[in-house]
Amino acid sequence: MTPRRSRLAKRRKALGYSQEEFANELGVAVSTVVRWEAGKTDPQGYVHPKVAKLLKVTPEGLADLLTPEVLAPDRSVVYTATPPLGDTDDMKRRDVLSLLAVTGALISLPSADKPSPRSSLAASLTETGPDLNSHLWKVFSLSDSKQVLYPMVRHQLGLLAQGLGESQSDDSRQHLCTLVGDLYQLAGEIFFDANRYAEASHCYTLAASASREAGAFDMWACALTRHAFVELYERRFAVAAPILAAASQIAKRGDPQLSTRYWVAAVQAEAHAGLGDLDATTHSLNKAEQVHTLSGQHHNGGWLRFDGSRLAEERGTCYLALGRPDLAEQALTAALSQQLSLRRRGAVLAELAALGAERHDLDKVSHYTRAALELADQTGSGYIGKKLQGVKNRLVPLMADGRASTLHQQISALDGVV
Repeated sequence: MTPRRSRLAKRRKALGYSQEEFANELGVAVSTVVRWEAGKTDPQGYVHPKVAKLLKVTPEGLADLLTPEVLAPDRSVVYTATPPLGDTDDMKRRDVLSLLAVTGALISLPSADKPSPRSSLAASLTETGPDLNSHLWKVFSLSDSKQVLYPMVRHQLGLLAQGLGESQSDDSRQHLCTLVGDLYQLAGEIFFDANRYAEASHCYTLAASASREAGAFDMWACALTRHAFVELYERRFAVAAPILAAASQIAKRGDPQLSTRYWVAAVQAEAHAGLGDLDATTHSLNKAEQVHTLSGQHHNGGWLRFDGSRLAEERGTCYLALGRPDLAEQALTAALSQQLSLRRRGAVLAELAALGAERHDLDKVSHYTRAALELADQTGSGYIGKKLQGVKNRLVPLMADGRASTLHQQISALDGVV
């Protein structure tokens, strides 16, 4: 079954706009309008008022037009697809926080003395959960818009909470806690990509607790590392540092053939760079490079995906923070030459734009910022948007130039604030 937005396209046509004309009026690429109408991506929040005005509908009417439809294979029945996570969808936020509270309480309760013979759900989840979680991580990795995965993840998290509520053996409970620790990291990634940092932090915290209960040290360390990422992107480096120090200690108790400890080191380098410590940054980056000495399967492609391929990007980020533009440009240019996902490419482009701003080179700032803005619009990724906020801050001293002022406004529009 394929989602689409036939009502959005119908409304556009009724008002006499071709896709090209509609895109020009909104200042977006034609391919962006095509993806909106195909249900593949969603208009970013800042463009909603413009779309509503052109289509002559209220905000509520626009929300209805943007709700994807799904046709059955025989095209006889139309279903309304669950809308993706939205910045104004407070009900979803409360829903996931309630689920977090319930799951956290169930994790903390001791196991029952005797497992119930009716623990069929727990048994089923133990059998099918690992493959499903792995599949969801793969879909997340391949999706341009990460938020479309939320309904599936939310459904599975609800089942895991039900399974934990059943009486079961210690072994079964440990397996379920492992699945919870895994999937709540994915839920946190979905919230993180939407710049919903509070919800992401809650998810990572619960993932760490579940992993601890399961005795899964590598998973535990990864959950803490993701939690530290939230603090890094809020520029709270002094808060992130002790979280990462704890993750490093936990990772030492994990599997030495996995890349966990080297990923922690790579993230620690960003915290050290934010604190202005060049020596500690270099030490951590060098430790992270040791991931290349590992052989065999040293990551699982899910909650642990570090293979060293992102180290050029991470070095560039660190050197930019440390005020070393020469080293930053070398690393970021090398990163851009690699095969990157749209999300990662947008982040690297934003870093190069920030580097251009540091050097007062507005030609480079304009080139890289516009390319990053296009990818932010294409993917709906708050991750790229957050990187572009760093560019905006660096544009302030250059605002006397009209180009800088225009770019500043375009980046501000990502958050709906001009």
